[in-house]
Amino acid sequence: MPRSDRFRPATHPRPRTGQIIEGPHWRITVLTDRLLRLEWSADDRFEDRPTQVVWHRDLPPAEFTATRQGDGVHLDTGALSLQYDGRRFSPGGLSIRQDDAPGHHTVWHYGDPEPVVRPTRGNMGGTARTLDEVDGATQLGPGVVSALGWATLDDSASLALGEDGWPTPRVGDVDLYFFGYGHDAPAALRGFYDLTGPQPLLPRWALGNWWSRYHPYTADEYTALMDRFAAADLPFSVAVIDMDWHWVDLEPGHGSGWTGFSWNTGLFPDPDAFLAGLHERGLKVSLNLHPADGVRSFEDAYPALARRLGLDPTAGAPIPFAVDDPEFMAAYLDEVLHPMEAAGVDFWWLDWQQGTASGIPGLDPLWLLNHAHYLDSGRDGGRPITFSRYAGPGSHRYPVGFSGDTVTSWESLDFQPYFTATAANIGYGWWSHDIGGHMFGTRDDEMVARWFQLGTFSPINRLHSTASPFQGKEPWMFGAEADAVMSDALRLRHRLLPYLYTMNEVAHRAGTPLVRPLYHADPRPEVVFHAADTFLFGTELLVAPITTPRNRRTGHAAVTTWLPDGDWVDFFTGRRYTGGRFVTLHRTLAQYPVLARAGAIVPLVGGDDLGVANPAHVVARVFAGADGAFRLYEDDDALDPVVARTPLTWDAATGTFTIGPVDGDPSVLPPRTWTVELVGVAPNTAGGVSTSYDDATGTLTLDLGEVDPTAGASLRLDAAPTPSDPRTDAVLFDLITQLQVGYPDKHTLWEFLMTNPSPGRRIAGLPALPIADDIKDVVAEVLLAQAQP
Repeated sequence: MPRSDRFRPATHPRPRTGQIIEGPHWRITVLTDRLLRLEWSADDRFEDRPTQVVWHRDLPPAEFTATRQGDGVHLDTGALSLQYDGRRFSPGGLSIRQDDAPGHHTVWHYGDPEPVVRPTRGNMGGTARTLDEVDGATQLGPGVVSALGWATLDDSASLALGEDGWPTPRVGDVDLYFFGYGHDAPAALRGFYDLTGPQPLLPRWALGNWWSRYHPYTADEYTALMDRFAAADLPFSVAVIDMDWHWVDLEPGHGSGWTGFSWNTGLFPDPDAFLAGLHERGLKVSLNLHPADGVRSFEDAYPALARRLGLDPTAGAPIPFAVDDPEFMAAYLDEVLHPMEAAGVDFWWLDWQQGTASGIPGLDPLWLLNHAHYLDSGRDGGRPITFSRYAGPGSHRYPVGFSGDTVTSWESLDFQPYFTATAANIGYGWWSHDIGGHMFGTRDDEMVARWFQLGTFSPINRLHSTASPFQGKEPWMFGAEADAVMSDALRLRHRLLPYLYTMNEVAHRAGTPLVRPLYHADPRPEVVFHAADTFLFGTELLVAPITTPRNRRTGHAAVTTWLPDGDWVDFFTGRRYTGGRFVTLHRTLAQYPVLARAGAIVPLVGGDDLGVANPAHVVARVFAGADGAFRLYEDDDALDPVVARTPLTWDAATGTFTIGPVDGDPSVLPPRTWTVELVGVAPNTAGGVSTSYDDATGTLTLDLGEVDPTAGASLRLDAAPTPSDPRTDAVLFDLITQLQVGYPDKHTLWEFLMTNPSPGRRIAGLPALPIADDIKDVVAEVLLAQAQP
């Protein structure tokens, strides 16, 4: 296969005619009214090729005016005003003012610092290469979202891509992109995707649960474990086999066993049968690679690779891993990996840990591994995927991310929500973490259970652990309470697949990552400084993760977050909260703070089938209190997919839920039954539709039966919907019953509540009660959940 076809991505690097202003040694490109490219070149050579980061500069023309001022220029786009003196870029000679930006950080000068600190008044941060051996927080690189209202992306050190797509030295001295989007984070992110390309559409199976463990499994042990998971109704869609799949104990003279490309037939006597067995169980398979030591003479593929490279296979000399050589990379993919892929390996885990040096000055081997592997994985028309560490801006084009070997600690758990969400600021939306922690640390059942809950609401949910008999993540290895919580989290992840897959398409098409910081929707300072760990999970949900232990006396852990304006409903309990304020949420281990905005519609898998195919039973969970709409996206999981979009709407005034006729090709959908769960409404009926009601969550369930996707269906409640009873006294009684405190305190609290039935008197009198503050806090959440008239 010619190199030009193999490693060359589709790019559009030249801007539209008329968008460039230039003078001696400088060039300015107006990409949008808020996005400018600023170049300086001492030899007047400017880079017009795509680079490792920027692939597309042919954005729609943006209007602007440019007034020459000697060798310099004054440029105005309507949103930005640039002043430049025509000399080598300097703080005094190049500045940009944001014409409509709030605050006093409205003018950028070349070279202005962009500190990334937490919390920040500067750059809001992007992400980092790895969390390897990190216990808690690590330093993040910059993103394109900033509390200052402006951010820069410096592409000066990025290599160019030649005609064949291979990285090559570039020209020019300074190549800077200025993002002047104010506090409009979604717009800044769309500008970044316009430049660099969108997040790819992931295969549907990638959104299920992944099993991974650094452990020398035998084939029988591994398949028996998968069968035990299935027997316990614990769904998995991806089986990751760490490095012990290949030979690791090598004969002297061969070097380290860290690198390997041949099955260890002592553990896996029939690799083809093993892979086939996992596929029969509905699992995709990924194998770990540490390729840095090259291909040595004991490898199965050594003779074929040697011949391909013109080497004598009988000489036995090691073949170095020449990642910077396109001929080697083509041969390595063809002769070493493709035969294993033909036997059933679905994708590779690129576990590169050997630094950033290569034979091409400025080339990080990790970037090229990600680039080449990802492009190669789609060579036969399948949907591409790889699994590797972050290699700088533009890495979002090569999902999925592997964040490395984290320390098992509350500090690591506490950092991961912030780390994951903030990565959206550099477009990196598909991080995969070692859920539960990887190594070191301390056994803590509560902590691991909370990590599993976070995993359910993470971009990718991959369990992993180090080579220790005590650190596996099988739920049954933990106490009964944690086991139940962890198991429920895994099941919920697969029930969320219709929602997750729709958000996958939204991320690809609209540039809205699945997980993003709350300030993307509500950029006020309160959110930026005091709710940095809270994140949006798709278009419908908000997650305020719990990352600290629970209070022993109350049995609840707590998290304080900002709630944007409007009404919010707890995804699990149905409790309603008034937004536009800070709230402190208290949850038992079995509960997790996930809130849906009133009117949200979240499609879930119904029934007992927790596979990853388009489901035969869909549950539309509707959070009443406002109108809502959702377009369920489904396809055939192909690179060029056959698509079906099903519109779902809820009319709050009339109590009407509608499943619209499918838009697209219904052939990708199975015969399907529908159930509607209306959360937060009082008991009601709907004609002849079968209904049931859950008092505890205020949920009305309606079974529609099978619905023709080409016709759709609609149901209307017989009476106009009214809010469900919050059951405040019942909730408080249950809460007080479970408190691990003295009975006198329980009686004092309950008698006060019964003596003062009005919400106002309860709220006013609670602070003065002679009981501990931690007890008052959990009660106050219930009393203050909704604004009082």
